[in-house]
Amino acid sequence: MASGSSFGDELRPEYDESVFENAERGKYARRYAAGTNIVRLAPDVAAAFPDEKAVNDALRFVMKVADDAGRLTSRPT
Repeated sequence: MASGSSFGDELRPEYDESVFENAERGKYARRYAAGTNIVRLAPDVAAAFPDEKAVNDALRFVMKVADDAGRLTSRPT
């Protein structure tokens, strides 16, 4: 939550404080990061895509075009 929050530093009453007593910050962060491949897009590139699916579809299309072009221009051995 943003630092000027009206909630302050107190835990909301609906949360059970005992759940957090043995919590370890970042316990699974390394495992999570190992299974992901996050790429930061330049702002102008990100603006061209409405969502993650659009980016993936566009990249798959580029990969297919590149693969097809490679087959058209390569000589048989």
